[in-house]
Amino acid sequence: MTVTADQRELIHHVEANIDAAFTWDYERSRDSLVRLYEKAKTSQWNVTTDLPWDSDVDPEKIAAELSMGTTARFQTLGEIPGSPVAHFGDKEWLHVGVEIQNSLLSQFLHGEQGALLCTARIVETVPWIDAKYYAATQVMDEARHVEVFARYLDEKLSSQYRINPNLKSLLDDIIADPRWDMTYLGMQIMVEGLALAAFGLMRQTTTEPLLQQLLRYVMSDEARHVAFGVLSLQEYYAGLSTPELRERQEFAYETAVRLQQRFMQAEVWERMGIDPLAIKRLIDEHPRPEQQLFQTLLFSKIVPNVKKLGLLDAADGWLRERFAEIGVIQFENWVDTGEEYAALDEVAKDRAAATS
Repeated sequence: MTVTADQRELIHHVEANIDAAFTWDYERSRDSLVRLYEKAKTSQWNVTTDLPWDSDVDPEKIAAELSMGTTARFQTLGEIPGSPVAHFGDKEWLHVGVEIQNSLLSQFLHGEQGALLCTARIVETVPWIDAKYYAATQVMDEARHVEVFARYLDEKLSSQYRINPNLKSLLDDIIADPRWDMTYLGMQIMVEGLALAAFGLMRQTTTEPLLQQLLRYVMSDEARHVAFGVLSLQEYYAGLSTPELRERQEFAYETAVRLQQRFMQAEVWERMGIDPLAIKRLIDEHPRPEQQLFQTLLFSKIVPNVKKLGLLDAADGWLRERFAEIGVIQFENWVDTGEEYAALDEVAKDRAAATS
């Protein structure tokens, strides 16, 4: 069968040289992971039957509701002399809001596929049987997340964006790294931690019932996933040397910076005929509270989790200083997801009540 150029563009290969790890130790010795595994087995939900797909969705209404977290952080750029968006009126900004919403959900979709591949990798490489068991349930979760975001974009918004270059390069690096704990750190702690915060911000502001329930279900899964990463890495990092911890600190910081760039919406400005570099220059030269608040809140889940792992103050506090520089250190004492997941994971209880 002949493969067209367009079809080739839809497949992206990442070369990775990893060691698959069998374990002949089947003893269930990590009680916290056993509890997560049991919770995951009873919290499965079905994209097809558990969501109100017959809901009418108005993309412009959703965009208007989400404007404080999307367009508002860019609208003040129109007040700057020489701004490429100075001529934008309400109609144009509403269009920006619709496009940003489509882009955000598209990047969630692509990120969930990255999580799908990374979790399959964890099943293969992690040396503990309890972690393999739980990671196997997460593979199913991530497949479901890919399915639900793809369906929502296709059926309700009728538009998708290709993967953001910053997110793409980050996922490539996480998948290519042969060390199993770096897959955990990059995906379970950094990418999924930021996604959990972003889902929460979106769910708080939208009244669209399908999107609200979709995000609630996904957040319930994601909270378990981040807790899985925290519990597993906390044990492993306790045995690492200072140079090894420093390497992981540097990776966490570089990942944080790249994740911040993901939310500059370069792909949206390109689609609208605006130079994204010009937008970035304006933001850098004229920082506004709206932009800074949005970017920092996205790290409200990451910082306390990194602290619990011991990475914040290891190696003479190198990562603490870096997080202070990018303005996110104030979240260090917020509740970490290892403690928070039980409150967020309400899906099984709600589904049981609905069927009783």
